[in-house]
Amino acid sequence: MHNVTLNNGVEMPILGFGVYQIPPEQTEKAVADALSAGYRSLDTAAAYGNEEAVGRAIRSSGIPREELFVTTKLWVQDNPAEANTKRAFDTSLRKLGLDHVDLYLMHQPYRDVHGQWRAMQDVHREGRAKAIGVSNFHPDRLVDLVEHNEITPAVNQIETHPFYQRTADQDLLRERGVQIESWGPFAEGRNDLFTHPVLSEIGAAHGKSVAQVVLRWLVQRDVVVIPKSVRAERMAENLDVFDFALTDDEMARIAGLDTGASLFFDHRDPAMTARLGNHRLTD
Repeated sequence: MHNVTLNNGVEMPILGFGVYQIPPEQTEKAVADALSAGYRSLDTAAAYGNEEAVGRAIRSSGIPREELFVTTKLWVQDNPAEANTKRAFDTSLRKLGLDHVDLYLMHQPYRDVHGQWRAMQDVHREGRAKAIGVSNFHPDRLVDLVEHNEITPAVNQIETHPFYQRTADQDLLRERGVQIESWGPFAEGRNDLFTHPVLSEIGAAHGKSVAQVVLRWLVQRDVVVIPKSVRAERMAENLDVFDFALTDDEMARIAGLDTGASLFFDHRDPAMTARLGNHRLTD
């Protein structure tokens, strides 16, 4: 496994395992299978409803805690944002059964993000979150957060895949010392990703699947990525991307697939802002 070094010196695996959209009743087995396959980075969130299952799998694995990199995320909080953020963090730790997480992300760029960030800075200073970052922040929101707070986010987890490549965003993040992380690397199969002729042809040239080509493309761009699967054989396949490299020509061909737009939704859309910003978790 290759690691990236975050802006505070913390080492993070460039390839991890995500549990978004895995039902809680399937999550424990999926995480156990992922750990058996060799994954050491796990990504969950309060909003996914499966933190407890992730924690059970960690405890059952017997893998020393120091060998794991665990990420979870803060959902949008009502005021007082600082107090509620600390309460939400404590809830996540309790559900995970851990005394710290390696990365704590602000899941959405809504409500009092500065108040939420101040609380996240506190839990970082306490050592209960080894690194803190954000998710779904466009450049304007990220720069506003950086300019007016003490700690710069270590990570920005954003939609990144062959059809929405975020190269300009990555350039800005790099300038600001923020690591880009991809969610939705396979675009959930949209635009016929898994049978796309360009990706399929590149895969055939290397004896690799389209999924492996996409993951290798992200790794070569220094993008952290957290593919999800509930199939053990696919988990192993997704890890097997460190024994080949894409050529400059192949990277350029994939670059030509960029549409420059989300295949899901725009976090700057007023309707989506209202929907996500007003959604609350039950605990």
